[in-house]
Parts: sequence; C-alpha cells; structure tokens
Amino acid sequence: MSQDLFQAPDYYQLDDLLSEEHLLVRDAAREWVKRAVSPIIEQAAQEAKFPTSIISGLAEIGAFGPYIPEEYGGAGLDQISYGLIMQEIERGDSGVRSTASVQSSLVMYPIWKYGNEAQKQKYLPKLASGEFLGCFGLTEPNHGSNPGGMETKIKDMGDHYLLNGAKMWISNAPFADIAVVWAKNEEGRIKGLIVERGMEGFTTPETHNKWSLRASATGELIFDNVKIPKENILPNKDGLGAPLGCLDSARYGIAWGAIGAAMDCYDTALRYSKERIQFDKPIAGTQLQQKKLAEMITEITKAQLLTWRLGVLKNEGRATSAQISMAKRNNVDMALTIARDARQVLGAMGITGEYSIMRHMMNLESVVTYEGTHDIHLLITGFDITGIQAFK
Repeated sequence: MSQDLFQAPDYYQLDDLLSEEHLLVRDAAREWVKRAVSPIIEQAAQEAKFPTSIISGLAEIGAFGPYIPEEYGGAGLDQISYGLIMQEIERGDSGVRSTASVQSSLVMYPIWKYGNEAQKQKYLPKLASGEFLGCFGLTEPNHGSNPGGMETKIKDMGDHYLLNGAKMWISNAPFADIAVVWAKNEEGRIKGLIVERGMEGFTTPETHNKWSLRASATGELIFDNVKIPKENILPNKDGLGAPLGCLDSARYGIAWGAIGAAMDCYDTALRYSKERIQFDKPIAGTQLQQKKLAEMITEITKAQLLTWRLGVLKNEGRATSAQISMAKRNNVDMALTIARDARQVLGAMGITGEYSIMRHMMNLESVVTYEGTHDIHLLITGFDITGIQAFK
C-alpha cells in the first residue's frame, strides 16, 4: 500500500481568497481522504466495489448536504465550502465524490427546496448522517440528454399514485434507501416523488462490467405498478425546471470536484518526473516534460479561479445555469486532458494501479458525460450567448 504524499498546488495563492472556515472545512476533508480513502480506493476500484466503510466518514466531514440548514441535520455551510469538500473527495476518487454529490445535490437538495416540512423532517436528518443513502431517477434508457421526453409515468388512483417506468445509469441505486424520481402525470407534467426501498414493484438491479467509476455503485430503477403515497409527492415545484435545478447544484459540485482529480494527477506526475532518471538526469529536466507540467498547472490555476468566482456568485444567488455549465464543461475537460498528459509523463507505470492516474482517467470519462455531456454544455453556452437554441 503506497503512502499518500499529495501536496495541493496553489500557484496563484488562492488560499488567500478563502475564509478561515473554508480552510478548516477543506483541510478536514483533505486529511480524511488521505486517511480513509487513499489506502483502500485502488483495491475497491480493482474489485468494482463501493467501499461502504467510508459512509460514516463522509457524513462526519459534512459531505452529505453541507449547505443544508443545521435544523435538518446539515452543516449550514456556504457554497464554496461545499465545492471544496467535493474537490477533496474527488482528489481521492470520482466515484466517491459521485456518491456524495448525489446525496447532497440530487436527493437532499430537492427535498429541502421542493419538499414540505414533514418530508424535510422525515428524510433530511437521516440522509445527512448517512443512515439513509439516496439516488436520483431522471435518465432513462431512451432519454438522456433529452430528459423532457421521459416515459416514466404516474397515474392518480385516488388515494395513491401508481408509478410505472424505468431509469438507468443511476449512481447509488443498488443500495439506496430512497430514490427521488421524476415522472410525468396524466397531463404530461413532470412531478418529483420519493420512492422508498421495500415498496412492492420497486427493484434496483446493479450495472456491471464498467470500466469507469468502478468504486461507485451504478444501477437501474425499475417501477412495476409501484404504489406511491400522495404524501411522497414533492409539492413545491414541478415541471422540467425542478430536476434541472437539482442538476445545477450537482454540476456546480462537479466543477470543483474535477479540479481535485486534476490536482492529484498533476502532483503525481510532478513528483514522478523529479524521481525518474533517464539519460543521467530527472525527466523533469527535459523540455517536453516541463511543457506538460507547465500546461497542467496553468489549466488547474485557471479552473480554480473560474470556480472560486462561480462559488462567490452562487453564495450571492447570482450564478446562472449557463455559468455553471461552462465551469462543469471546462473543468472536466481540463481534468481529463491533464490525466492523459500525466499518464504519458509516467510512461508504462502510468497504467498500473500503483498510481492513481489511470483510475482518474477512466473515472473522468464518465464525469465528462454525466450531468450533461461535454457537447450539451457547449450548446447551453451557445444558446446563452446567441439566444438561438441549437439542440434540435
């Protein structure tokens, strides 16, 4: 088991822009990742198993709903703190960050924002503590980038709703206690509802044979005449804007998280390049390797500045969906490019489990697609600046 020697790059002294609370929150998450994630994550990825032993630790560092008010079990932190926690967790592994992102932004967020008081009291404290884990059912077999075309339906049966349909590519599905699911009613209006494990007709088969996010559990949600109590409907927002609001929060966390993966790849490549001797000197002393490393730290620094500013706007309630899309697209693409360049710095050693780079690279191939693909986010920016929709 290799020692976690990670040292975070801060080329533009961005720590000066963070509050004392931000630094405390980030450093606590960073120390936890070194202690609890790094020693086990390579084996978890090799075995394609989610390490359930880390759930309590994620809760302890505030990774589950950090911005949820304390009255509902959250930490009551700001959006920059949330981002920093996601950055540190993804430095460990994108799959672990996915679990935290889903719990926070796709399960707790809609219950907090769209739910009633009874729903908040019933679910949020247990989700914050990790007693409950949740998942988010939007993507379907026939509808990914076009979620408005969903085929999952609810029918009003008088004293309850009947839910039928299927969702796929759902993080946390195989072990989730609850699912926040989006379905169309008889009028074609999209509604959010809470489905609980154990409801008759609700199954969550696991997706196997993944080359990416191997330490994250992915599955399907199958609904076969599932009876949904009317009190499980989220009452305070419906329509496509409701799930998209959740995705904004998740994409924001991903923008921060991708920086963590990039930093880990850069730090690994920098350290290796100083230690690897070829032609009687460290490869760090060659022009081509310095070019790679200099470009890595430049792109990381640009992403840090972009995302910090987005966090300020998010705290002020001024961040737009299009701004969030830009950061998600830029930062994940940046991280994937850095992972590929870092792998080249390590040569053949870069493909082994002795180093984290290949695992990050495989994970990022999912991150660049989920929560809106690379191309869809490009079109979101294009629509925002031109006013002309190019989706269809």
